[in-house]
Amino acid sequence: MTAPDDSPRRPAGLDDTTVEALGKFSEALETVERIRGHLYSLHQLTGKADFALDDAAELFRRAGHDKLAERIERELIGRNVLAGRWTFQVVEEYDDGYYTEFRNLEKDARDELAGGRRHLYEAELKEQRRTAGRPGHESRP
Repeated sequence: MTAPDDSPRRPAGLDDTTVEALGKFSEALETVERIRGHLYSLHQLTGKADFALDDAAELFRRAGHDKLAERIERELIGRNVLAGRWTFQVVEEYDDGYYTEFRNLEKDARDELAGGRRHLYEAELKEQRRTAGRPGHESRP
C-alpha cells in the first residue's frame, strides 16, 4: 500500500501475513510495556506502604500497643516481597532479562523484515478506516 504522500510505507515485496505478524509482535510489546509500568507501580506503591508502616507502628506504640508495633517493625518493615528481593530488584531483573530480550527481538524483526519501520499494520488500517478529505481524518499532520 502507498501512503497518501506517495512515499511507500510498506517495503516492496512485504506480504500481508508478515505485516500482520509484525503488528501482533508490536501489540505484544505494547502489552509488555504496560506490564513494565505495572511493575514500577508495584515498586512505588510497595515503598509507600513500607514507609506508612513506620507511622502505623509509631501510632500503635503511642496508643500503648507495643507488641503490635514491634511485630510490624520486625515482620513487615523492610521485608522482601519475593525471596531475597525488594521490588527494585524485581524491576531490574525484569528490565535486564525478559523486557530487554523482548524489545531487542521485536526491533530485530522490524529491521530485518520492514526496514525498521514501525506500526505498518496500524498505518494501513488507518488508511482503510479514515474518510479521505474529511476534517479530522487527515493521513498525516
